[in-house]
Amino acid sequence: MSVSAQTTPANAPTTSSPVAGRRWGGRHYSVLPGFGLSLGFTLVYLSLIVLIPLSAVILKTANLSWAQFWETITTERVVASYQLSFGASLIAALLNVIFGVLLAWVLVRYQFVGKTVIDALVDLPFALPTAVAGIALTAIYAPNGLIGQYLEPLGIKVAFAPLGVVLALTFIGLPFVVRTVQPVLEDLEIELEEAAASLGASRAQTFLRVILPTMLPAVLTGFTLAFARAVGEFGSVVFISGNLPFETEITPLLILTKLEQYDYVGATALAVSMLAVSFVLLLLINGLQVWSRKRSGMKV
Repeated sequence: MSVSAQTTPANAPTTSSPVAGRRWGGRHYSVLPGFGLSLGFTLVYLSLIVLIPLSAVILKTANLSWAQFWETITTERVVASYQLSFGASLIAALLNVIFGVLLAWVLVRYQFVGKTVIDALVDLPFALPTAVAGIALTAIYAPNGLIGQYLEPLGIKVAFAPLGVVLALTFIGLPFVVRTVQPVLEDLEIELEEAAASLGASRAQTFLRVILPTMLPAVLTGFTLAFARAVGEFGSVVFISGNLPFETEITPLLILTKLEQYDYVGATALAVSMLAVSFVLLLLINGLQVWSRKRSGMKV
């Protein structure tokens, strides 16, 4: 006897997929339990680590009037520190995008002796204390250092100059780009490149039309992470910069200087201004990421 149709009771639970969960009585239930408890722990942890400290900084700044706050964050010395902090971070992030993508490409596409060692060295800035990195870079690029002694006669000053700040920020930001782009290149099918070549595309056209659109969201993510890390960097910069006001003084160091002078309200005012600018820049970059993902999805 064959069954031509199978009926299901109207109030029986239905599942659209094993993972999506089921509906019962008009409500959606997840297959994996504990959503409410997990969300509660997440919100508490986020509040303790991020929201409450940031709220304390903003509340401390509220002791200033708007005129006092504006005067504090727009002095000539503070503006000079903004220009160095954000400008050097932007340059370092752009350099990391160029050389980080190149390094990720080499690690993914080629086999050579010492590849494992180079791959491990990429993560060195993650494990190395930033103060140690700053001391090492200063010792190497100082006027009497291992490399600096040869650059000094050429008129190239690295240590105790803005160039040294860019170098330190590039050093600590490189792993973010490499480790973001590397998995995308590993998942990229070589057959797509071979198909493009068989259709007559040149190497440049294959890279621009096939490879770059696929890894562009990852590149933007790596740029965002490297830029955000560089803006808040302190340990590696404080040694190699020389901390000269109006020349090599970064904003985090200026905040520390105000704290040492017991100017807590002024320090929090600078922190809030950096937080606001960083948030706006990251928001713009994230919007660009969303646009690039949608654009790539439309092409596919």
